[in-house]
Amino acid sequence: MRLKSLVPSIPAELVVALDDACGIRTDTDLLFFGSSLDIIKKLPLGTVTLSDLEKFTERVAEQASAPGHRGDEILVEIGRLSGKHSPASCGVKELDDLVGGFGGSRVFEISGDKGSGKTALALQVVIQRLVADADSCALWIDTSGDFSAEKTAQLVRHFDMVTSEKVLERLQISLGFNIEAVYDVLESLRTSLSSFSAVGQTVQCVVLDSITPLLLPSLSAISSQGHAMMTTFMRQLRELAHTFGITIFVINGTSAATPFNPSSAFASTIRKPALGPSFTFMTDCTLWLWKTKGTPDSEGPFSVHVAEVFRSRTTRSKTWCTFKISHGMLSSALDL
Repeated sequence: MRLKSLVPSIPAELVVALDDACGIRTDTDLLFFGSSLDIIKKLPLGTVTLSDLEKFTERVAEQASAPGHRGDEILVEIGRLSGKHSPASCGVKELDDLVGGFGGSRVFEISGDKGSGKTALALQVVIQRLVADADSCALWIDTSGDFSAEKTAQLVRHFDMVTSEKVLERLQISLGFNIEAVYDVLESLRTSLSSFSAVGQTVQCVVLDSITPLLLPSLSAISSQGHAMMTTFMRQLRELAHTFGITIFVINGTSAATPFNPSSAFASTIRKPALGPSFTFMTDCTLWLWKTKGTPDSEGPFSVHVAEVFRSRTTRSKTWCTFKISHGMLSSALDL
């Protein structure tokens, strides 16, 4: 965290002096530089007193520290949020078991190449939840303009022909072609959830399709600014999920993995999630999808896919299952 961002909690003149005399620009620089006496020896005479420097250092440490929480209070809050929402399923038991269900206050990363089933999986989870819980709403943030209302309506009618129109009314679509626009959408969501009554229809699921074009252009091997922006954004997503008990899905693209991806149980996996190796640790689960084959059946063409857990806080990594997609709908591969 830049010390400039803490002004006026600490004087702007002190921030400039610390940078010029000691090269101290961030909270980490200040806290690990040495003692306050070592710092004040390098500062111009009269810049700050020793007692004030110690006070400002304590203030920086407090701002940089994560707030403490009692375990019993966290347990009570988890129980409250769990009881508030119905269990979430994608409709394929093998996939649900693989990740421990698609509900809870979690952030899921769904990654894979084009045609692997990322959007289809996220959409089916959303529709299943909306059909199962009449008090639930979902927010879909489209960053590419590729969301198809027609295909979504067809899928909803397949699950619930009678109430399909009411289900679609509870699916909110927002466009966000840059990170600032998405921040605005999320801030509006936070405001509505904060002021909304506990009784009634509330957003329980958010899909960001996709996160790659928002963050990838800012990432660079010679600058940490893009990584800092990515970390801040993902931290806000996790805070949103934990504070309001909602499930967030971020759809991610891929990049090359040479000669293979060590996170996969398959040596043939030569792709990996985009946005760098640290991104996977910013979510609660990284689910990797890939398409194996396409075979016609009696009901029309379908494709067989593999879902693999690269990393998860709640289930085992390098576990996988198969499923099939026919006409945009996921179903168990055991039906083959």
